[in-house]
Amino acid sequence: MKRNANLVLLPCLAAAVVATTSSAAIIVFTNEFVWDNYATASDAAMYTETFESYNGFYGSPLAGSIGGVNWSAAAPGGIFVGAVGSSQALSTNAPEPMTISFTGLAVQGVAGNIYGTDINFNVVPSIVQLSMQDGTSYIGFVDSATAFVGFYSTTSAITAITISAQPLPGGTNDVFATFDNMTFAVVPAPSAIALLGLAGLAGRRRR
Repeated sequence: MKRNANLVLLPCLAAAVVATTSSAAIIVFTNEFVWDNYATASDAAMYTETFESYNGFYGSPLAGSIGGVNWSAAAPGGIFVGAVGSSQALSTNAPEPMTISFTGLAVQGVAGNIYGTDINFNVVPSIVQLSMQDGTSYIGFVDSATAFVGFYSTTSAITAITISAQPLPGGTNDVFATFDNMTFAVVPAPSAIALLGLAGLAGRRRR
């Protein structure tokens, strides 16, 4: 499927960095194994949105829910979900940033495969930027649908993430921000933790 490509290109980014504010408490990961292990060690439950139940163009925002997390993806030109290889991926309908907001259960971590695609959903080498609500950001070169980026907050919940993708310096093709296998790390609410604690105490009693 093709997307509309009649909007202007975004400016190119020419850096590959991870930056945080001085008060930020969000950790950035580029290795899925390390992110999974960190989230598991933090007693987080993980849920993955694969976008398999979506296809084609949607007005902005497109909303969904998984594992008690409500997500909402918005972009000025709308949202497009299409096939990248054998999987469905969330993308924009025009080469512009996409913001995904989260409500429901508190999201302590968010991760997935984030890259750039062309109008026909082919993966193209691009500069990808991700920004969090607290100022934490990641900018890097991505040329594969398996590229992984993850964030984990050690304090307050993550409420939104903004993703953009630009062509490499000198590139002329439109590039669309694309997100697949959007994974949430959710830590149980205090009441649930209390119940787990009581269960643990009961389990340690002698019979």
